[in-house]
Amino acid sequence: MSSTNSVLDLRLSIADIDAAIQWRRQHRILDYYPDRGSLAREKYVKHMAYFAAGGKHEPVEGACPEGCSGEPHRERLFLAANRVGKTEGVGAYELTLHLTGDYPKWWPGRRFDRPITAWVAGQTNSTTRDILQSKLLGRMVRQPGDSPNEAIGLGTGMIPADTIITMRPKAGIPNAIETVWVRHVSGGASTLVFKSYEQGVEAFMGTEIDCVWFDEEPPEDVYFEGLVRTMQTSRFGGGLVMVTFTPLMGWTNVVRRYLDDAERKAGHRFVVQAGWDDAPHLSESEKADMASKLPPHQRDARSKGIPSLGSGAIYPVEESNLIVEPFDVPETWPRGFAMDVGWNRTAAVWGALDRDNDTLYIYSEYLRGDAEPSVHAAAIRARGEWIPGVIDPAARGRSQVDGRSLMEMYQQLGLKLEPAENAVEAGIYEVWMRMCSGRLKVFKNLNQWLEELRQYHRDDKGRIVKQNDHLMDCTRYLCMSLDRMSAKPQAKTPVMVMAYPHEASWMN
Repeated sequence: MSSTNSVLDLRLSIADIDAAIQWRRQHRILDYYPDRGSLAREKYVKHMAYFAAGGKHEPVEGACPEGCSGEPHRERLFLAANRVGKTEGVGAYELTLHLTGDYPKWWPGRRFDRPITAWVAGQTNSTTRDILQSKLLGRMVRQPGDSPNEAIGLGTGMIPADTIITMRPKAGIPNAIETVWVRHVSGGASTLVFKSYEQGVEAFMGTEIDCVWFDEEPPEDVYFEGLVRTMQTSRFGGGLVMVTFTPLMGWTNVVRRYLDDAERKAGHRFVVQAGWDDAPHLSESEKADMASKLPPHQRDARSKGIPSLGSGAIYPVEESNLIVEPFDVPETWPRGFAMDVGWNRTAAVWGALDRDNDTLYIYSEYLRGDAEPSVHAAAIRARGEWIPGVIDPAARGRSQVDGRSLMEMYQQLGLKLEPAENAVEAGIYEVWMRMCSGRLKVFKNLNQWLEELRQYHRDDKGRIVKQNDHLMDCTRYLCMSLDRMSAKPQAKTPVMVMAYPHEASWMN
């Protein structure tokens, strides 16, 4: 009898252990941000700052706009490297707390004391299912004929299984969910809807919502439509816009909204930039291994959360932020020009520097092929023989014609020239930073310059595509040579000397 009881006790113990393991799998949210240990929440400084900014908070240096009162920020961006927990540990974690209303005692951010309506959106329907749905609901597998609530793996994501009331599948996407109803501690049910950017801006129109979470950077029109939807909940204290992504598309308008000082201060938006060093769960060996596999042009974005210049457009900026109406350049402003030489194309751009605002104005361009150096030199001198210039340092090489270098030839033709600084990536970065900060402007009538800007890009390996880039090269040379510019020499004012009769001079 005792032997039978022992076997029964053993079976009960195994069953209890299995039940405990299953319960823990279905309450993963409890494993995040513990009080102590190697992964204690106090070590996740950037994550905590992001959470706190959603509610009444102490201003965070470097993230809160100047003059921040500590009031809740409705728009928040977690601009982060890969593997720091932006999707699971930030977006999915906070959204789950709002859906359930079950906040931990330490929670520093916004609290909803009622059920909410929330949207979560990713790039495509498939990635929304595979990434966001998986993070929130678990990796689900349904057999033919099964209802969504019978799916294997349901409840093993961030949202606890016992809070999931029911779900509605998404038509046409296998194993995808459209809507989930989640039990709120107040007794009602929160509504969560999965969307994607490929559905277009129309899918984000209509009803008012309490919270929208954009995981991966949204198109600008989708972002603003989501923002408008949260504005309509002002009677409840206003909705939340949560954004989490790695900035691989460069300085887009969405990124500028948060990183540009004027934009951020105007809307009191909050941004956290988090890198690998801000994630205690990443070991030094893991970081070294990941870094060794990253293409150079994506390292800052993927390891530090710094906007990438990666593949695609080298200067992904809105032209409207660059162009200005032509005006008469003040004679007191220093000017200079830069040349890129060759038989197929010889190019030059002219710039003037407003020292008071440290703003460079590109005000003239020249682009011509199949002509002798004397023709190019005449066109350049016509814009001001006194203006100093820099030239592609490759022009110092010997010409195959008569042994003279192109730079020597142009100097003898009357141009004031020095070799340009040709550090390519440093030059691109200098141009880029001026564009981003509004310190580079271009006259509206420089059509060839604008055309090159639109085509200037990197290939899928991050290499600059060397086609139709002569004016862009000139711009790079010019930005690296501002100290060589000079203002137009002023004509000396004649000094009047009065002559006195010799005999009237008291000096005699």
